[in-house]
Amino acid sequence: MTLTWRTASVELVEGYLLTGEDGAPTTRVGEARVAFEGGFAHVEVPGSGRVEVLSAPAIRLVTYRSGDACAV
Repeated sequence: MTLTWRTASVELVEGYLLTGEDGAPTTRVGEARVAFEGGFAHVEVPGSGRVEVLSAPAIRLVTYRSGDACAV
């Protein structure tokens, strides 16, 4: 399956964490590349050097502009 990546802000439910661009755990990032597959969100925070995969229940809010897909 080919993922469609979008630039978005991500906010997680309390109890879930992402690695922020400074390497510290965080519940919110203002800008990341996000792709969805099944019940999972793939999140790449610029500067983190990794893609983290989160289950749908971990996501409180993802915000992006429609038609704002980015290259892989």
